[in-house]
Amino acid sequence: MERAVQAKAGVIRRIIAFPLTLLVIEFLAVGLAASLGSALLVRMADPQGLSGLLGATGIALLSIAVYLGCRHWIERSANDELSPGALARELPLGLLIGAGLFTAMTAIVAALGGITIERVNGLGALWAMLGLAITSGTIEEILFRGILLRHIEAMLGTWAALVITSALFGLAHLANPGASLFAAFAISMEAGILLGAAYLWTRRLWVPIGIHAAWNFTQGWVFSVPVSGGIAPDGLLVTSRAGPDWLTGGAFGLEASAVAMAVATLAGLFLLLRVVREGGIRPPMWRSA
Repeated sequence: MERAVQAKAGVIRRIIAFPLTLLVIEFLAVGLAASLGSALLVRMADPQGLSGLLGATGIALLSIAVYLGCRHWIERSANDELSPGALARELPLGLLIGAGLFTAMTAIVAALGGITIERVNGLGALWAMLGLAITSGTIEEILFRGILLRHIEAMLGTWAALVITSALFGLAHLANPGASLFAAFAISMEAGILLGAAYLWTRRLWVPIGIHAAWNFTQGWVFSVPVSGGIAPDGLLVTSRAGPDWLTGGAFGLEASAVAMAVATLAGLFLLLRVVREGGIRPPMWRSA
């Protein structure tokens, strides 16, 4: 009897530990925690003020705690993706890459006549943009790289995981204001490859979180450009865009510019080449068994 119970427990444990099961459980857990936290933030804080920033930071920390809880109690694995020891080294690196890439891309668009800086505005929506950068960078990277890419890679291998998560990341932005099929494709290429490669490079989340957060903050607050669609934020610089959508990104923002796609995709391919050279490409589960 005891042996049968142990065998049944073993079967249940193997089902739970299977990558697809873990993917569903963890995605739902983190997504639900972030959604509930966001709903509370809307009711209790001013999204444009300091209280909104503090609330957004709390949501990001809650998402991290839920994810680490899943890894500890369900996966029974150590915290190797959000290691505190790597934070001070890798998060600033990611922030530098994200801000640098968006600034370089904007400079190219400006040289081609697509964007003009008219004047310095002031602090503008600083707290709101910081809050958006923190939540989007943290939550989306946990969901798409920490959960989806990692578990799909365990099943189908690195290349399939990178292609699938890049496509899903682009499709997830189709619901945004001003989105188009080209905008979704651009996000898939520039962000999907760059952020996926950044994760594969270190096998931790700090660099992609930093890139994602700084990219959004730089475009939204520094250059006052719509962050993945919507209304242009009240940022540090008053800018105007003019020209064809392939250059300016249209209503979606500079992320949908062919220039942004080229700059960020090239950076992603550079990181991906490092991953390949360092032996970071993993085979599908039926080949590694």
